[in-house]
Amino acid sequence: MSTYIFGHTTPDSDSIVGAISLSYLKNQLGEECIPSRQGEINPETAFILEKFGFEKPMLKRNYAGEKVYLIDFMESSQSPSDIEEATILGIVDHHKLGDLKTDSPLEMWVRPVGCSNTIVKQMFDYYGVEIPKELAGMMMCAILSDTVIFKSPTCTKEDTKACKELAKIAQIEEPKELGMEMFIVKSDVLTDTKRDLVLRDFKDFNMGGVKVGVGQLEVVDLSVFDNMKEELFEAMNKIKEEENRDSVLLLLTDIMQEGSQLLVLSDDNSKIESAFNVKLENNQVWLPKVMSRKKQIIPFLERQF
Repeated sequence: MSTYIFGHTTPDSDSIVGAISLSYLKNQLGEECIPSRQGEINPETAFILEKFGFEKPMLKRNYAGEKVYLIDFMESSQSPSDIEEATILGIVDHHKLGDLKTDSPLEMWVRPVGCSNTIVKQMFDYYGVEIPKELAGMMMCAILSDTVIFKSPTCTKEDTKACKELAKIAQIEEPKELGMEMFIVKSDVLTDTKRDLVLRDFKDFNMGGVKVGVGQLEVVDLSVFDNMKEELFEAMNKIKEEENRDSVLLLLTDIMQEGSQLLVLSDDNSKIESAFNVKLENNQVWLPKVMSRKKQIIPFLERQF
């Protein structure tokens, strides 16, 4: 019976490419694995898959009775609803420890780096398995995406090292130029509905017994949002009400200015203000140098909730 490998509920490039790259490695090691996904592909990931000639992983939302590996997450709030009925064989991740539990020991590759594909690259090195040219290109792009072309505070020397080595395998001389192409694609916010934009890169977190959802949109020019914030707030409000979330936050990140406009809908704005030592005006605030949800947003929210 095959084992499935997948990322979080709303997949990004790291989780999709990670499912593919980890599945390839596991198959080379004699373990039959199939890459899958819990949600739809975003424009940036579609660009990466098309550029390197890969099909998107199969869409699968139910895993009861299956053996699985998780990549790029270990939170129950980002898992399929039946995850407790699946057997988790292993986790590859670069986030903090989550709340998932297992009945037996499992394989754990968890490291404080900027991207899960950096860890997968290290796994290839550990097992002495060669990475195909096109797969190396995809993994390089995933690292560029997650580290915001090395600008994110989550980026480490291990990420830049892995990216350089993958670029050499993929025969890509200017990785940063390709990274900018990706972010230009990622900056297209005019074709999706406002709801889809909020949910494009959205994660739920259990904080002190309440659900807090945090989305992020990374663009090369923040002005693209100037005429749509009211509609974004309307979409956020509906998303907040749907699953009785305490708060919904949306980070509008400008990779050139290296900061984020934070949009907030919360049952208690004072918690958000205290978390970042700011004063919200019209439920929003500019956060200079804030580019990482994982490192610069979630830990501060959790302390308040």
